[in-house]
Amino acid sequence: MPPLSSSASGIDRRLFLSSLLGAAAVAGLSGCAGSSAASTSAKGSTSAPLSAKVPSGTSLKIASYQGRQQVQFKLAGLDDLPFTVADWPNIGAGPDVINAFRAKSLDLANNAGIPPIQAHYQGFDAKIVAINVTRKPNYAFATKPGSDIKDVQGFKGKKLAFSQGQAQGVVLLRALKEAGLAYDDVELVPLTSNQFLTALQSGQVDIAPLANEQVPAYIKQYESKGARIIATDVVDLLNLLWAPTSVLADPAKAAAVAAYIPRWAQGTVWAYEHPDKWNEEFFVKTQNLTLAQAQAITELANKPLYPPSWDEAVKWEQETADLLAEGGFVKGFKVDSLFDRRFEGIAAKSVAAEYRS
Repeated sequence: MPPLSSSASGIDRRLFLSSLLGAAAVAGLSGCAGSSAASTSAKGSTSAPLSAKVPSGTSLKIASYQGRQQVQFKLAGLDDLPFTVADWPNIGAGPDVINAFRAKSLDLANNAGIPPIQAHYQGFDAKIVAINVTRKPNYAFATKPGSDIKDVQGFKGKKLAFSQGQAQGVVLLRALKEAGLAYDDVELVPLTSNQFLTALQSGQVDIAPLANEQVPAYIKQYESKGARIIATDVVDLLNLLWAPTSVLADPAKAAAVAAYIPRWAQGTVWAYEHPDKWNEEFFVKTQNLTLAQAQAITELANKPLYPPSWDEAVKWEQETADLLAEGGFVKGFKVDSLFDRRFEGIAAKSVAAEYRS
């Protein structure tokens, strides 16, 4: 697939990044892009062995989008954390997480594979500490109302919602590649995922990748007006936990992260094994969805899988970074530096064998 040129796409690269990342982040790109993210200073070392005990007084600020983690931990009986959670910021989107990391208002977050790549490109040093592999698609492509698009080949010449710093962005790029479409065959419209629905509703874009959780409500509202879902077999393999290197270089905080990982894995397994309770207590009571909508979401849920080895994840992350580099969105680099292997296997050891890939 040929690189995306600004003349072909109508998108100025720096303007594209600015719209997604904010002016402050973009201002530093010229000095950071392509350089080693290890330039970020941090006290301590990420090569020091992890402590088996969390020191008294340790605290973390952990992202909990829509309050999911608190509800999950309470229901599963996993809220006996051996450290203090100073805050549970309601942050989910990759660009927002990176900004929160920079502001030191967040220590640990749950994202897909692309935000760590984006952070590296910005020159911010952060590492992956846990991995949940997804085998089924967790995003689908939604058309705007009144669209005549029926398959990915129909994306040619259309406006596509694209966020290069989020999972939805790489799912779109992989779908285009599988369909044999070059980047300049389409018009990529720079947005963040929380803008996708509005862009579809207003006709600003022809296509947007929506999370499975968003699909039932969108189709219920707009199917009668000609909107449809275009399903593909494209998956976003990685659902991960990651943290700034400065956090992981702090022995106390690193120990707290290591203690959190098993609960994160076990909480996800609990929700998967108890869909009726999860639907009622989370989706219905906290997200104001109907039971039918909640059931439609959980029916699409991936079985959580925590690999003892991260080799597949590293390979996938490298393919993703290379795909972004082909389009000129980032500079190519070896992704091994994004993984803190001290944490490898912690999640897998905390769950039953059937939940290890």
